[in-house]
Amino acid sequence: MKARDSNLSTKTAPFAWRRNLTARWRKTLGAWLLLLASLIHASQAHAQQEPQPLRVSTFVIAPFVMQSHGQLTGFSIDLWNEIAARLHIQTHYDVAPDVNALFQTLRDGDDDVAVSGLFYSVERDREFDFSYPIMESGLRVMVRDTGETASVLPLRRFGELLISRTTLLWFAMAALLTLIAAHVVWFVDYLQGYKSGKSTRYFPGIFRAIYWAASTLFTQEDEPRRRALSRAIALVWMFVGIVFVASYTAQLTSKLTVEHIRGSINGPDDLAGLTVATVASGSALPWLRNRDVQVREYASDHAAFDALLKGDVDAVVLGSAGLGYFAAHEGKGRVKLVGPSFNENDVGFVFPLNSALLKRVNGALLAMREDGTYQRIYDRWFGTR
Repeated sequence: MKARDSNLSTKTAPFAWRRNLTARWRKTLGAWLLLLASLIHASQAHAQQEPQPLRVSTFVIAPFVMQSHGQLTGFSIDLWNEIAARLHIQTHYDVAPDVNALFQTLRDGDDDVAVSGLFYSVERDREFDFSYPIMESGLRVMVRDTGETASVLPLRRFGELLISRTTLLWFAMAALLTLIAAHVVWFVDYLQGYKSGKSTRYFPGIFRAIYWAASTLFTQEDEPRRRALSRAIALVWMFVGIVFVASYTAQLTSKLTVEHIRGSINGPDDLAGLTVATVASGSALPWLRNRDVQVREYASDHAAFDALLKGDVDAVVLGSAGLGYFAAHEGKGRVKLVGPSFNENDVGFVFPLNSALLKRVNGALLAMREDGTYQRIYDRWFGTR
């Protein structure tokens, strides 16, 4: 019996060692799996705690927001980047195609704040909250700079009128009417002369008839007709001449009046009856709609500027800061600002109602004004004030 027991213990000893080894590997593997799970959980928790970039909607309008080679810059962009750095938040910019689209991103909750050159208004205040003002500005009028002086203007206008399309059309009409009347008069004189045996030949008779028809059309009859039928034709022709000259004078006067109005825009009070460009849904729209002007809305400020330079509109009304920047840079020598700034208002950042971010942004703006940062950014874009 003892020998048998000894043999059994000898055979089972290796299996016990294997079982112990397997148990230890299981414990080690379980510890590693537990550590890996802890690391994954920690990384997920860190990712959840890491703040997401702030979504900022913006609209390109110089000098507040400008875009070049995919990079945004401008007065408002510099201000917001400084605020974001102070609040330790990252920014993701969404460039809207127009002002309407910008405000719609706030309504839909797609963006957290709007950064551009946006004026305060009663209508906007009903839907959104505004930050403390980043600038006080107003509207202004911009027109084409023709470079004309008062001394050469009348003579130049006279020359332009002589070769204008309107004058050439009326001259062609007068020539046609004169030729018709001359041939009628010559033919009547020829028939009456033929009966009496004193008919006139076509040449030079037609030349005398043309001279008579032309002089009668523009002034008065200087050669009275002798025969009854010729006198009747002369009376009808003189009446045609009166109507013709009166119609041409009326159209010429109208053209001169329009040219005079377009050349004498000295401020907002001179815009009545003219075509004025502005940005769609911009702050100038309510003011323009209350005036006797024909408003044309464009998607961007540059589209309005192009319309002015092409002569499609008589003037542009927008914020004075943006117009001043364009007139001093791209539009230098081609446009000019006229009249004073008017309809003064504040410019600021726009938030959805009850935004938790508003108070923090206002605090940063106050701090930037106190430590001089705001003034340095302002001077960078608008010069020392």
